[in-house]
Amino acid sequence: MHRTTRTTAVLLFVAWAVDYIDRQVINLALPSIGDTFGLTHGERGMILSAFFVTYALTQIPAGLIAGRFGGLRVMCAALALWSLFTGLTAVAWSFAALLVFRCLFGVAQGLFPAAALEALSRRSVPEQRLTANGWVQSSNAVGGLLAAVLGGLLLAHWDWRVMFIAVSVLGLGVVVAIRRWMPAPLPAERTGPVLRRGGKSASALLRSSVIWGFAVMFFAYDTVVWGLNSWSASYLIEERGLRVSDAGLVSLAPTLCAAVAAVVGGRLSDRFEGRPRRIVVPAMSAAAVLLAVLPLTTSLGGFVVVGTLISAVIGLCYMPCFSVPLRSLPPDLAGAASGIILFGGQLSGIVVPTLFGHVVDVWSYRVAFWSLALGPVLAITAVLCLPQTSHHFLARLRAVVGDIRTKEDDSDASTAPRSA
Repeated sequence: MHRTTRTTAVLLFVAWAVDYIDRQVINLALPSIGDTFGLTHGERGMILSAFFVTYALTQIPAGLIAGRFGGLRVMCAALALWSLFTGLTAVAWSFAALLVFRCLFGVAQGLFPAAALEALSRRSVPEQRLTANGWVQSSNAVGGLLAAVLGGLLLAHWDWRVMFIAVSVLGLGVVVAIRRWMPAPLPAERTGPVLRRGGKSASALLRSSVIWGFAVMFFAYDTVVWGLNSWSASYLIEERGLRVSDAGLVSLAPTLCAAVAAVVGGRLSDRFEGRPRRIVVPAMSAAAVLLAVLPLTTSLGGFVVVGTLISAVIGLCYMPCFSVPLRSLPPDLAGAASGIILFGGQLSGIVVPTLFGHVVDVWSYRVAFWSLALGPVLAITAVLCLPQTSHHFLARLRAVVGDIRTKEDDSDASTAPRSA
Protein backbone atom coordinates (compact mmCIF):
# COMPACT_ATOMS: atom_id res chain seq x y z
CA MET A 1 0.00 0.00 0.00
CA HIS A 2 0.95 3.65 -0.45
CA ARG A 3 2.87 5.06 2.53
CA THR A 4 0.06 7.52 3.21
CA THR A 5 -2.45 4.66 3.31
CA ARG A 6 -0.27 2.53 5.59
CA THR A 7 0.25 5.36 8.08
CA THR A 8 -3.46 6.17 8.09
CA ALA A 9 -4.37 2.52 8.60
CA VAL A 10 -1.99 2.21 11.58
CA LEU A 11 -3.39 5.31 13.27
CA LEU A 12 -6.98 4.20 12.68
CA PHE A 13 -6.15 0.70 13.93
CA VAL A 14 -4.97 2.19 17.23
CA ALA A 15 -7.97 4.55 17.44
CA TRP A 16 -10.46 1.74 16.79
CA ALA A 17 -8.74 -0.51 19.34
CA VAL A 18 -9.14 2.23 21.96
CA ASP A 19 -12.77 2.59 20.85
CA TYR A 20 -13.38 -1.06 21.77
CA ILE A 21 -11.44 -0.83 25.03
CA ASP A 22 -13.50 2.13 26.23
CA ARG A 23 -16.70 0.45 25.07
CA GLN A 24 -16.19 -2.98 26.60
CA VAL A 25 -14.52 -2.37 29.97
CA ILE A 26 -17.95 -1.64 31.45
CA ASN A 27 -18.85 -5.30 30.95
CA LEU A 28 -16.22 -6.23 33.54
CA ALA A 29 -17.17 -3.40 35.88
CA LEU A 30 -20.92 -4.03 35.75
CA PRO A 31 -21.11 -6.28 38.84
CA SER A 32 -19.22 -3.67 40.91
CA ILE A 33 -21.35 -0.84 39.53
CA GLY A 34 -24.47 -2.81 40.38
CA ASP A 35 -23.29 -3.31 43.94
CA THR A 36 -22.41 0.38 44.31
CA PHE A 37 -25.85 1.61 43.34
CA GLY A 38 -27.91 -1.45 44.31
CA LEU A 39 -29.03 -2.13 40.75
CA THR A 40 -31.13 -5.06 39.56
CA HIS A 41 -29.99 -7.11 36.57
CA GLY A 42 -32.61 -5.35 34.47
CA GLU A 43 -31.19 -1.94 35.40
CA ARG A 44 -27.68 -3.14 34.63
CA GLY A 45 -28.91 -4.24 31.22
CA MET A 46 -30.38 -0.79 30.64
CA ILE A 47 -26.94 0.75 31.20
CA LEU A 48 -25.54 -1.42 28.41
CA SER A 49 -28.49 -0.89 26.08
CA ALA A 50 -28.38 2.89 26.50
CA PHE A 51 -25.06 2.97 24.67
CA PHE A 52 -26.22 0.83 21.75
CA VAL A 53 -29.39 2.85 21.14
CA THR A 54 -27.65 6.23 20.86
CA TYR A 55 -24.68 4.68 19.04
CA ALA A 56 -26.97 3.25 16.36
CA LEU A 57 -29.04 6.42 15.98
CA THR A 58 -25.87 8.50 15.49
CA GLN A 59 -24.50 6.49 12.55
CA ILE A 60 -26.39 8.20 9.71
CA PRO A 61 -26.05 11.79 11.03
CA ALA A 62 -22.36 11.07 11.63
CA GLY A 63 -21.84 10.17 7.98
CA LEU A 64 -23.49 13.39 6.87
CA ILE A 65 -21.47 15.44 9.35
CA ALA A 66 -18.22 13.80 8.19
CA GLY A 67 -19.07 14.67 4.59
CA ARG A 68 -19.77 18.27 5.61
CA PHE A 69 -16.84 18.99 7.94
CA GLY A 70 -14.30 16.33 6.97
CA GLY A 71 -13.63 12.91 8.46
CA LEU A 72 -10.41 13.88 10.26
CA ARG A 73 -11.98 16.77 12.14
CA VAL A 74 -15.06 14.77 13.17
CA MET A 75 -12.96 11.75 14.13
CA CYS A 76 -10.76 13.76 16.51
CA ALA A 77 -13.80 15.44 18.04
CA ALA A 78 -15.38 12.02 18.60
CA LEU A 79 -12.25 10.67 20.30
CA ALA A 80 -12.04 13.67 22.62
CA LEU A 81 -15.74 13.57 23.48
CA TRP A 82 -15.97 9.84 24.19
CA SER A 83 -12.84 10.07 26.37
CA LEU A 84 -14.54 12.87 28.29
CA PHE A 85 -17.71 10.84 28.85
CA THR A 86 -15.66 7.77 29.80
CA GLY A 87 -14.01 9.86 32.50
CA LEU A 88 -17.34 11.31 33.63
CA THR A 89 -18.66 7.77 34.10
CA ALA A 90 -16.22 7.52 36.99
CA VAL A 91 -17.95 10.37 38.86
CA ALA A 92 -21.53 9.17 38.27
CA TRP A 93 -23.52 9.66 41.45
CA SER A 94 -26.68 7.73 40.58
CA PHE A 95 -28.28 5.26 38.19
CA ALA A 96 -29.83 8.15 36.24
CA ALA A 97 -26.44 9.86 35.87
CA LEU A 98 -24.95 6.61 34.58
CA LEU A 99 -27.68 6.33 31.94
CA VAL A 100 -27.10 9.91 30.79
CA PHE A 101 -23.32 9.45 30.54
CA ARG A 102 -23.69 6.17 28.65
CA CYS A 103 -26.12 7.75 26.20
CA LEU A 104 -23.71 10.64 25.57
CA PHE A 105 -20.84 8.16 25.29
CA GLY A 106 -22.82 6.31 22.60
CA VAL A 107 -23.37 9.52 20.64
CA ALA A 108 -19.66 10.40 20.81
CA GLN A 109 -18.52 6.95 19.69
CA GLY A 110 -21.22 6.90 17.02
CA LEU A 111 -19.56 9.87 15.34
CA PHE A 112 -16.34 7.93 14.83
CA PRO A 113 -16.82 4.99 12.38
CA ALA A 114 -18.17 6.87 9.35
CA ALA A 115 -15.65 9.69 9.89
CA ALA A 116 -12.79 7.18 10.06
CA LEU A 117 -13.91 5.48 6.83
CA GLU A 118 -14.19 8.87 5.14
CA ALA A 119 -10.69 9.86 6.29
CA LEU A 120 -9.24 6.59 4.98
CA SER A 121 -11.05 7.01 1.65
CA ARG A 122 -9.27 10.32 1.16
CA ARG A 123 -5.91 8.67 1.84
CA SER A 124 -6.22 5.51 -0.25
CA VAL A 125 -6.74 4.55 -3.86
CA PRO A 126 -9.85 2.48 -4.64
CA GLU A 127 -7.76 -0.56 -5.60
CA GLN A 128 -6.26 -0.77 -2.08
CA ARG A 129 -9.08 0.69 0.01
CA LEU A 130 -10.69 -2.55 1.16
CA THR A 131 -7.37 -4.14 2.06
CA ALA A 132 -6.56 -1.11 4.21
CA ASN A 133 -10.01 -1.21 5.81
CA GLY A 134 -9.62 -4.92 6.52
CA TRP A 135 -6.47 -4.24 8.52
CA VAL A 136 -8.19 -1.40 10.38
CA GLN A 137 -11.24 -3.52 11.26
CA SER A 138 -9.04 -6.32 12.63
CA SER A 139 -8.40 -3.89 15.52
CA ASN A 140 -11.79 -4.89 16.96
CA ALA A 141 -10.33 -8.17 18.20
CA VAL A 142 -7.25 -6.47 19.65
CA GLY A 143 -9.42 -3.89 21.42
CA GLY A 144 -11.67 -6.57 22.86
CA LEU A 145 -8.75 -8.57 24.21
CA LEU A 146 -7.02 -5.48 25.62
CA ALA A 147 -10.27 -4.45 27.31
CA ALA A 148 -10.35 -7.78 29.14
CA VAL A 149 -6.68 -7.55 30.13
CA LEU A 150 -6.58 -3.87 31.14
CA GLY A 151 -9.98 -3.95 32.79
CA GLY A 152 -9.09 -7.07 34.76
CA LEU A 153 -5.78 -5.61 35.97
CA LEU A 154 -7.27 -2.27 36.97
CA LEU A 155 -10.23 -3.82 38.76
CA ALA A 156 -7.94 -6.20 40.59
CA HIS A 157 -6.04 -3.31 42.18
CA TRP A 158 -8.53 -0.42 42.25
CA ASP A 159 -12.29 0.12 42.00
CA TRP A 160 -14.34 0.70 38.86
CA ARG A 161 -14.15 4.50 39.13
CA VAL A 162 -10.35 4.46 38.87
CA MET A 163 -10.61 2.09 35.90
CA PHE A 164 -12.79 4.51 33.91
CA ILE A 165 -10.49 7.45 34.63
CA ALA A 166 -7.45 5.41 33.53
CA VAL A 167 -8.91 4.23 30.22
CA SER A 168 -10.24 7.72 29.41
CA VAL A 169 -6.66 8.90 29.01
CA LEU A 170 -6.07 6.49 26.10
CA GLY A 171 -8.40 8.34 23.74
CA LEU A 172 -6.78 11.70 24.44
CA GLY A 173 -3.39 10.19 23.63
CA VAL A 174 -4.71 8.93 20.29
CA VAL A 175 -6.03 12.41 19.43
CA VAL A 176 -2.53 13.79 19.93
CA ALA A 177 -1.02 11.02 17.79
CA ILE A 178 -3.50 11.56 14.95
CA ARG A 179 -2.98 15.31 14.97
CA ARG A 180 0.77 14.83 14.83
CA TRP A 181 1.20 11.96 12.39
CA MET A 182 -1.90 11.76 10.18
CA PRO A 183 -0.69 12.39 6.60
CA ALA A 184 -2.35 14.79 4.20
CA PRO A 185 -4.97 13.31 1.83
CA LEU A 186 -3.88 11.93 -1.52
CA PRO A 187 -4.58 14.08 -4.60
CA ALA A 188 -8.28 13.97 -5.51
CA GLU A 189 -7.59 12.43 -8.90
CA ARG A 190 -6.10 9.34 -7.20
CA THR A 191 -8.84 8.67 -4.63
CA GLY A 192 -11.60 7.66 -7.04
CA PRO A 193 -14.64 9.17 -8.74
CA VAL A 194 -15.82 12.74 -8.25
CA LEU A 195 -19.26 14.31 -8.52
CA ARG A 196 -19.81 16.34 -11.64
CA ARG A 197 -21.02 19.89 -11.32
CA GLY A 198 -24.60 19.87 -10.12
CA GLY A 199 -24.21 16.71 -8.04
CA LYS A 200 -26.42 16.51 -4.97
CA SER A 201 -25.40 16.43 -1.32
CA ALA A 202 -24.56 13.35 0.70
CA SER A 203 -28.02 13.41 2.28
CA ALA A 204 -29.44 12.33 -1.10
CA LEU A 205 -27.99 8.88 -0.42
CA LEU A 206 -30.76 8.37 2.14
CA ARG A 207 -33.12 7.93 -0.81
CA SER A 208 -30.96 5.29 -2.47
CA SER A 209 -32.39 1.78 -2.31
CA VAL A 210 -29.04 0.32 -3.35
CA ILE A 211 -27.23 1.83 -0.33
CA TRP A 212 -29.96 0.53 1.96
CA GLY A 213 -29.50 -2.86 0.31
CA PHE A 214 -25.91 -2.95 1.54
CA ALA A 215 -27.21 -1.89 4.99
CA VAL A 216 -29.54 -4.92 4.93
CA MET A 217 -26.58 -7.15 4.12
CA PHE A 218 -24.62 -5.70 7.06
CA PHE A 219 -27.67 -6.20 9.30
CA ALA A 220 -27.67 -9.86 8.24
CA TYR A 221 -23.93 -10.16 8.90
CA ASP A 222 -24.27 -8.67 12.38
CA THR A 223 -27.24 -10.91 13.16
CA VAL A 224 -24.81 -13.78 13.54
CA VAL A 225 -22.10 -11.69 15.20
CA TRP A 226 -24.33 -10.11 17.86
CA GLY A 227 -26.21 -13.34 18.49
CA LEU A 228 -23.06 -15.37 19.17
CA ASN A 229 -21.14 -12.64 21.02
CA SER A 230 -24.06 -11.83 23.31
CA TRP A 231 -25.14 -15.33 24.27
CA SER A 232 -22.38 -17.90 23.72
CA ALA A 233 -20.82 -17.34 27.15
CA SER A 234 -24.20 -17.58 28.90
CA TYR A 235 -24.99 -20.79 27.02
CA LEU A 236 -21.68 -22.39 27.98
CA ILE A 237 -22.04 -21.37 31.62
CA GLU A 238 -25.68 -22.41 31.97
CA GLU A 239 -25.78 -25.48 29.71
CA ARG A 240 -22.21 -26.78 29.68
CA GLY A 241 -21.08 -25.84 33.21
CA LEU A 242 -18.24 -23.55 32.10
CA ARG A 243 -16.67 -21.45 34.86
CA VAL A 244 -17.16 -17.70 34.52
CA SER A 245 -13.40 -17.15 34.80
CA ASP A 246 -12.86 -19.32 31.70
CA ALA A 247 -15.47 -17.63 29.50
CA GLY A 248 -13.00 -15.08 28.15
CA LEU A 249 -10.48 -17.76 27.19
CA VAL A 250 -13.12 -19.61 25.17
CA SER A 251 -13.67 -16.50 23.02
CA LEU A 252 -9.96 -16.07 22.24
CA ALA A 253 -9.74 -18.34 19.17
CA PRO A 254 -13.00 -17.11 17.54
CA THR A 255 -11.98 -13.48 18.11
CA LEU A 256 -8.54 -13.89 16.55
CA CYS A 257 -9.93 -15.85 13.59
CA ALA A 258 -12.51 -13.12 12.97
CA ALA A 259 -9.71 -10.53 12.92
CA VAL A 260 -7.65 -12.49 10.40
CA ALA A 261 -10.75 -13.14 8.28
CA ALA A 262 -11.54 -9.40 8.13
CA VAL A 263 -8.09 -8.76 6.64
CA VAL A 264 -8.45 -11.63 4.15
CA GLY A 265 -11.97 -10.50 3.20
CA GLY A 266 -10.73 -7.00 2.47
CA ARG A 267 -7.85 -8.28 0.36
CA LEU A 268 -10.12 -10.59 -1.63
CA SER A 269 -12.62 -7.77 -2.16
CA ASP A 270 -9.89 -5.64 -3.72
CA ARG A 271 -8.70 -8.56 -5.84
CA PHE A 272 -12.26 -9.22 -7.05
CA GLU A 273 -12.76 -5.46 -7.71
CA GLY A 274 -15.80 -5.56 -5.44
CA ARG A 275 -18.09 -8.41 -6.50
CA PRO A 276 -19.24 -9.30 -2.94
CA ARG A 277 -21.28 -12.24 -4.25
CA ARG A 278 -18.08 -14.25 -4.75
CA ILE A 279 -17.34 -14.11 -1.03
CA VAL A 280 -20.73 -13.75 0.64
CA VAL A 281 -22.60 -16.63 -1.02
CA PRO A 282 -20.11 -19.43 -0.20
CA ALA A 283 -19.14 -18.00 3.21
CA MET A 284 -22.72 -17.43 4.38
CA SER A 285 -23.77 -20.85 3.08
CA ALA A 286 -21.04 -22.42 5.20
CA ALA A 287 -22.10 -20.29 8.18
CA ALA A 288 -25.71 -21.50 7.93
CA VAL A 289 -24.58 -25.14 7.99
CA LEU A 290 -22.22 -24.53 10.92
CA LEU A 291 -24.95 -22.75 12.91
CA ALA A 292 -27.11 -25.86 12.52
CA VAL A 293 -24.27 -27.99 13.88
CA LEU A 294 -23.20 -25.66 16.73
CA PRO A 295 -25.82 -26.54 19.38
CA LEU A 296 -25.56 -30.23 18.48
CA THR A 297 -21.92 -30.46 19.59
CA THR A 298 -21.47 -32.73 22.60
CA SER A 299 -18.32 -31.26 24.13
CA LEU A 300 -16.91 -27.85 25.01
CA GLY A 301 -14.04 -28.42 22.58
CA GLY A 302 -16.45 -29.19 19.76
CA PHE A 303 -18.47 -26.06 20.47
CA VAL A 304 -15.33 -23.91 20.42
CA VAL A 305 -14.09 -25.46 17.15
CA VAL A 306 -17.42 -24.96 15.37
CA GLY A 307 -17.80 -21.46 16.84
CA THR A 308 -14.30 -20.57 15.63
CA LEU A 309 -15.14 -21.76 12.11
CA ILE A 310 -18.31 -19.66 12.14
CA SER A 311 -16.30 -16.60 13.21
CA ALA A 312 -13.84 -17.22 10.38
CA VAL A 313 -16.37 -17.57 7.57
CA ILE A 314 -18.52 -14.72 8.87
CA GLY A 315 -15.46 -12.50 9.25
CA LEU A 316 -14.76 -12.90 5.53
CA CYS A 317 -18.05 -11.10 4.86
CA TYR A 318 -17.31 -7.93 6.84
CA MET A 319 -15.61 -5.88 4.12
CA PRO A 320 -17.81 -7.19 1.25
CA CYS A 321 -20.70 -5.38 2.96
CA PHE A 322 -18.87 -2.13 2.15
CA SER A 323 -16.84 -3.19 -0.89
CA VAL A 324 -18.75 -1.74 -3.82
CA PRO A 325 -19.76 1.59 -2.19
CA LEU A 326 -16.27 2.30 -0.81
CA ARG A 327 -14.58 1.46 -4.12
CA SER A 328 -17.10 3.41 -6.18
CA LEU A 329 -18.06 6.58 -4.33
CA PRO A 330 -16.15 9.85 -4.08
CA PRO A 331 -14.67 10.45 -0.61
CA ASP A 332 -17.25 13.25 -0.22
CA LEU A 333 -19.99 10.60 -0.14
CA ALA A 334 -18.11 7.71 1.48
CA GLY A 335 -18.87 8.86 5.03
CA ALA A 336 -22.60 9.19 4.42
CA ALA A 337 -22.83 5.81 2.67
CA SER A 338 -20.82 4.15 5.44
CA GLY A 339 -23.09 5.69 8.07
CA ILE A 340 -26.17 4.16 6.45
CA ILE A 341 -24.55 0.73 6.17
CA LEU A 342 -23.23 0.89 9.75
CA PHE A 343 -26.70 1.78 10.97
CA GLY A 344 -27.94 -1.54 9.60
CA GLY A 345 -25.40 -3.42 11.69
CA GLN A 346 -26.09 -1.47 14.87
CA LEU A 347 -29.83 -1.96 14.45
CA SER A 348 -29.09 -5.67 14.51
CA GLY A 349 -27.16 -5.12 17.75
CA ILE A 350 -30.28 -3.66 19.35
CA VAL A 351 -32.76 -6.24 18.05
CA VAL A 352 -31.00 -9.62 17.86
CA PRO A 353 -29.72 -10.15 21.44
CA THR A 354 -33.21 -9.44 22.84
CA LEU A 355 -34.95 -11.72 20.35
CA PHE A 356 -32.42 -14.47 21.00
CA GLY A 357 -33.21 -14.29 24.71
CA HIS A 358 -36.94 -14.51 24.07
CA VAL A 359 -36.44 -17.58 21.86
CA VAL A 360 -34.45 -19.23 24.66
CA ASP A 361 -37.26 -18.49 27.13
CA VAL A 362 -39.99 -19.82 24.85
CA TRP A 363 -38.14 -22.75 23.28
CA SER A 364 -34.45 -23.45 23.95
CA TYR A 365 -30.87 -22.42 23.27
CA ARG A 366 -30.78 -24.94 20.45
CA VAL A 367 -33.66 -23.28 18.61
CA ALA A 368 -32.15 -19.83 19.30
CA PHE A 369 -28.83 -20.77 17.69
CA TRP A 370 -30.67 -22.28 14.73
CA SER A 371 -32.67 -19.06 14.33
CA LEU A 372 -29.43 -17.17 13.71
CA ALA A 373 -29.24 -18.96 10.34
CA LEU A 374 -31.81 -16.42 9.14
CA GLY A 375 -28.87 -13.99 9.00
CA PRO A 376 -26.94 -15.91 6.32
CA VAL A 377 -30.17 -16.50 4.37
CA LEU A 378 -30.91 -12.76 4.39
CA ALA A 379 -27.30 -11.88 3.48
CA ILE A 380 -27.33 -14.20 0.46
CA THR A 381 -30.70 -12.85 -0.68
CA ALA A 382 -29.48 -9.26 -0.37
CA VAL A 383 -26.17 -9.76 -2.17
CA LEU A 384 -27.89 -11.51 -5.10
CA CYS A 385 -30.03 -8.39 -5.59
CA LEU A 386 -27.19 -5.84 -5.34
CA PRO A 387 -24.85 -4.51 -8.06
CA GLN A 388 -21.49 -6.26 -8.05
CA THR A 389 -19.24 -3.72 -9.79
CA SER A 390 -18.66 0.02 -9.66
CA HIS A 391 -20.10 0.46 -13.13
CA HIS A 392 -23.47 -1.08 -12.26
CA PHE A 393 -23.51 0.49 -8.79
CA LEU A 394 -22.97 4.02 -10.12
CA ALA A 395 -25.52 3.48 -12.88
CA ARG A 396 -28.19 2.79 -10.24
CA LEU A 397 -27.00 5.62 -8.01
CA ARG A 398 -26.88 8.45 -10.56
CA ALA A 399 -30.64 8.93 -10.44
CA VAL A 400 -30.31 9.87 -6.77
CA VAL A 401 -27.05 11.82 -6.37
CA GLY A 402 -26.42 13.03 -9.91
CA ASP A 403 -23.62 12.25 -12.34
CA ILE A 404 -20.35 10.83 -11.01
CA ARG A 405 -17.22 11.04 -13.13
CA THR A 406 -14.83 8.06 -12.97
CA LYS A 407 -11.29 7.70 -14.25
CA GLU A 408 -12.65 5.70 -17.17
CA ASP A 409 -14.99 8.57 -18.05
CA ASP A 410 -12.07 11.00 -18.07
CA SER A 411 -10.04 8.62 -20.22
CA ASP A 412 -12.86 8.23 -22.73
CA ALA A 413 -13.38 12.00 -22.84
CA SER A 414 -9.70 12.68 -23.51
CA THR A 415 -9.56 10.21 -26.44
CA ALA A 416 -12.92 11.06 -28.03
CA PRO A 417 -12.71 13.03 -31.33
CA ARG A 418 -13.62 16.68 -31.02
CA SER A 419 -16.33 18.17 -33.20
CA ALA A 420 -15.34 20.81 -35.72
